[in-house]
Amino acid sequence: MENYPLLTERLGFPKGTKALIITCDCLGFCHSCNLGVYDVLRNGIATSARLIVPAPWSRDAVVRYRGEDVGIELTLNSSNPILHYGPVTQAPSLLDGQGGFPITLEDLWEHADLEETRRECKAQIERAIYWGFDVSHIASELGALVMRPEFFDILLDIALEFELPISLPDSLTEDKIGFPAKTLALEEGAIFPDRVIDPFSRYVDFDPRSQDLIEEAIFSLEEGLTELCIRPAEDTPELRAITPDWATYVSQKTASGERRHFDHLLSRANITLISYREIRNRARTIKNAGR
Repeated sequence: MENYPLLTERLGFPKGTKALIITCDCLGFCHSCNLGVYDVLRNGIATSARLIVPAPWSRDAVVRYRGEDVGIELTLNSSNPILHYGPVTQAPSLLDGQGGFPITLEDLWEHADLEETRRECKAQIERAIYWGFDVSHIASELGALVMRPEFFDILLDIALEFELPISLPDSLTEDKIGFPAKTLALEEGAIFPDRVIDPFSRYVDFDPRSQDLIEEAIFSLEEGLTELCIRPAEDTPELRAITPDWATYVSQKTASGERRHFDHLLSRANITLISYREIRNRARTIKNAGR
């Protein structure tokens, strides 16, 4: 990895650029998430989001879409005990005994047919495009496609076929997963952030409980492209009823004063706030110029 230039340099940003993408997870998961994600995209700090195509509220996300930067969370598991959804294709090997996606990664990896997996992932992207989304990037829900080489091959092939950036977690190191995933992706010309900050059970907003978190993330950024993942949602009875970790899906505060404070932090830290769409378009322009 040390022998490769930073993504910002590969895409023509000035040397020393610190670029930041802020991505909202879980678009389409439930009504509360849809409200929170679109609010933060339109009024708050986020620049991108990820849609779960098989999730029950994905069609509501379609109705609310106004051209925001949205990628696809390629989904092969359904770990929520209440919202147990399944594939959008005919894929028997991707079903568990309850008729939905497997709950655990181990169950998925043990039974999934690779061709059915490839077809399902492509179908999720194609369905989003058919719905009208300008798909900006892809990621793998729960890391299902990044921790096994045979599944990673599928993810990489699809990213290259659709010319889309990939969000690859920082934990994707050879000593942890047993193969050099990021090196392979770089050698194939794939585009992905230099680092990803995903606090999982922690949330980011501008109240005293999390002010230090966002400031720490901003002022500790290194050169290159960093992605910060957040999980906004409206705090509603629906959200509390369907997921035990509802407190990790806290609404972002989006008042103009707080947005101004965030912009001030970025300016002080000399950080460029960008979207996956901009990264995708830059990569495609460079590729086309080289043909």
